[in-house]
Amino acid sequence: MIKYIPASLVLIFCFVFGGIMFKSMTPPRCQSLYQDDNIFVLTGDARRIPYALKKLESLQYGNLYIIGAGATNIPNHIHINVESKSKSTYQNAMAIKKIVNREKLDRIVIVTTEDHMNRAMYLLHGVLPNTDIVACPASLTGMPTPSRVKRWTIEYVKYIATLFGIKES
Repeated sequence: MIKYIPASLVLIFCFVFGGIMFKSMTPPRCQSLYQDDNIFVLTGDARRIPYALKKLESLQYGNLYIIGAGATNIPNHIHINVESKSKSTYQNAMAIKKIVNREKLDRIVIVTTEDHMNRAMYLLHGVLPNTDIVACPASLTGMPTPSRVKRWTIEYVKYIATLFGIKES
């Protein structure tokens, strides 16, 4: 019979179980895109912009919005727009909201890395509750396992902070 389970053990179990759930909530691949979709890519990882550019190539009438600081070597193209003032995921969400409202968009595609997707989607659904938001995660394949685990853990902690109302994490 178990008399006493230390609170620290319960917290560790909850954290690990929550982390497993967090990872399992992430969409495994990009959902179907329409030929006129507007893709919003969040900067911050070198995989995101090239992945978004490939997705744009497959669209006949689509547009690409590169959101956030750090966008470099972007091809000059009529269907590519750059917003470079926002510096956090929450600021990205607010910048996207302005564009969605200005352009009267009812559906958008979000490109970010898979470890970052849950938090980005949570923030975007919060500021754009009436917009259809399609997840299109860029994979972390090829990254060494310890680096991937570290990134997932950091994003999980940031996600928890976001759930508690800390948006600028």
